[in-house]
Amino acid sequence: MALWGGRFTEGPDQRFKDFNDSLRFDYRMAVEDIEGSIAWADAICSAGVLTAEECAQLKQALSELEAEVRANLQAVATAGDEDIHSYVERRLIEKVGSLGKKLHTGRSRNDQVALDLKLWCRKACTELLKAITALERELTKCAAQHAEDIFPGYTHLQRAQPVTFGHFLMAYAQMFERDYNRLSNTQELLNQTCPLGSAALAGTAYQIDRDALARALGFKEATHNSLDAVSDRDHVMEMLACASISMVHLSRLAEDLIIYNSGEAHFIELSDKVTSGSSLMPQKKNPDALELIRGKCGRVVGALNGMLVTMKALPMAYDKDLQEDKERLFDAVDTWHDCLTMAALVIEGMHLNRHTAFDAAKGGYSNATELADYLVARGVPFREAHGVVGQVVLYAIEKNKALEDLTVDEFEQFNKSIGGDVYDALELHNLIKKRSVKGGTDPEMVRAEIASLNAKLETRD
Repeated sequence: MALWGGRFTEGPDQRFKDFNDSLRFDYRMAVEDIEGSIAWADAICSAGVLTAEECAQLKQALSELEAEVRANLQAVATAGDEDIHSYVERRLIEKVGSLGKKLHTGRSRNDQVALDLKLWCRKACTELLKAITALERELTKCAAQHAEDIFPGYTHLQRAQPVTFGHFLMAYAQMFERDYNRLSNTQELLNQTCPLGSAALAGTAYQIDRDALARALGFKEATHNSLDAVSDRDHVMEMLACASISMVHLSRLAEDLIIYNSGEAHFIELSDKVTSGSSLMPQKKNPDALELIRGKCGRVVGALNGMLVTMKALPMAYDKDLQEDKERLFDAVDTWHDCLTMAALVIEGMHLNRHTAFDAAKGGYSNATELADYLVARGVPFREAHGVVGQVVLYAIEKNKALEDLTVDEFEQFNKSIGGDVYDALELHNLIKKRSVKGGTDPEMVRAEIASLNAKLETRD
């Protein structure tokens, strides 16, 4: 059933219909369309358009339809209607006859779809926030188990300074906590105003209490401008921006773990549950889950770019271009949620090869900065100490020795301040514990950060 056509003398070409119709993807908003319709029935009843009996009859039929839709949402996609609004109206008329034709009084598909999408986004945010929290819990759990395990820290993919594996994991936990806060802010913003009652673009002609309608639907108030209300998709762009930033974080995590899982590093081992084999090489155990997460980042970022380009030159107010928002958003949200869930599964089953990681942290002269700090503590200016240690490292490389394997006599060739106590300073566990400032890699600081984040996570139950 088309919601338009009175001024047309013939129907649309089937090719145009296939091109134009959106039910195959906007069916996902069926429940939200019904929720908005129930609220609209109350609103126009209060405005005198419906009697109390008519309103009750419509709401009963809509509630029945909602139960049917929830039982088999996928069936809606193939019903053959133009869009989800046409589907709901057709089914309503089937249930209550011509009374169903009254429901659209004073309403447009323009404010309908704006509302439906906001309601869908609100629910999607809630599910995504749960998925982010679940990933953070896995990260803090794993970090607590490895708060003292020495691990090589890198800059420029060169060994830099030792950290703990727990400290490494908590770096990503902080990223995902920012993702949580960013998405929470987006959800709060989209809950501010309700577009229903804006009609096509100029506002409804019926005396609707739009603020009461907004509150009934869980918004703080009605939108302040009908033109803006029907064409606003800021919440879509914001959700896609949140998704893109978080997917970048997921991709970075995937990249690090892929490297650390490689045969060359072998710092970690991934569970069989998130890896696959080769059809040719029986020895292979490929990090496919992580590679897919890394690959899907481009898909989500592409959705954001596409939406920004779609919006950049749209004239006021509603334009059919806006139909392009949903497929991008739905796919990006599904992809983001799947990747969050998969990352949590990867962390849950990950094993740290402690000895391999410790040996790697000892290599590459990662305790060289500690030798410079040792000299500073003995009155040598840091810039001078930096130069001295550079010479010591060059000497150690030539001798194929670690710094801690040099004798005191060898050290004294470069600076007479170096004594026998230098070995305690160069010992990895000791230098880790010295990083005891807030945010540092000292195990006690890592545990404090874990406790702090866990306290926040507990409030989300």
